[in-house]
Amino acid sequence: MFKRIGLFVLTNLAILLAINVVLALLRALGVFDSVQAFGSYGPLLLLSAVVGFSGSLISLLISKWMAKWSTGAKVVGVPQNDGERWLLDTVKRHADRTGIKMPEVAIYDAPEMNAFATGPSRNNSLVAVSTGLLQQLEREELDAVLGHEVAHVANGDMVTLALIQGVLNTFVFFFSRIIGNLVDSLLRSRDDDRDSGPGVGYWVATFAAEIVLGVFAMLIVQWFSRRREFRADEGGASLAGRSSMIAALRRLGGSEGSRLPDSIAAFGITPKRSGILRWFSSHPPIEERIARLRASPA
Repeated sequence: MFKRIGLFVLTNLAILLAINVVLALLRALGVFDSVQAFGSYGPLLLLSAVVGFSGSLISLLISKWMAKWSTGAKVVGVPQNDGERWLLDTVKRHADRTGIKMPEVAIYDAPEMNAFATGPSRNNSLVAVSTGLLQQLEREELDAVLGHEVAHVANGDMVTLALIQGVLNTFVFFFSRIIGNLVDSLLRSRDDDRDSGPGVGYWVATFAAEIVLGVFAMLIVQWFSRRREFRADEGGASLAGRSSMIAALRRLGGSEGSRLPDSIAAFGITPKRSGILRWFSSHPPIEERIARLRASPA
């Protein structure tokens, strides 16, 4: 728990530092000199992009370190046994077939059957598996799971997801303030002193708009996340065999669900168990993933 809190604090401090550095640079260049309280949409959009992309891009850049630290994953350098040697050889084989640089391979101690891939680029990535996965799956099924994770890397899913999140964050920040200004203007009388800054209506409307728009942004991100799971399943089937991928998914469907930290849970092959609507889920139901594989051309 304390590790997650520390990680959250450090990440947000890094984001705030990056935002302040960029804003200071923009002010030094005179970008905001002629702007009063977001009176111009151009500078507001620029500021929105700085705020919107900073968090997602910083999270992407530190994703490997964050994943190792939050799960306690240990990178396998020199294999210590046949299992580790097979693990490295299998990831290398899949990486060569998909044309990416060999990812770092790590093992983290957890009873759940899970694996994830992360990293800032196709050639700077990490594939990690749980001890529970290694102990409970047959090698043909493990082969498919590793193919699924390598497919995530080869498809550039981590980068694409970060960019989509950045774009959506930008528009949430931008339009919530447009709505706040509109509501504030409607609530003010002509005699109000507008030089005193935005009123209470601005802050309340902006806060409410951020919540509503943020929900819609989350729906879009999760929709994309579900699509990339289908693609990674197809990648795993292509690399390790359709029957092996289906068998692996069937085994994973009987597990208790992901216990990965929230920051990387979307990248695990096993979804979190949740009672919320499937629209808010980062993974499609296992049964739907199996049906999609069976229906796709061999």
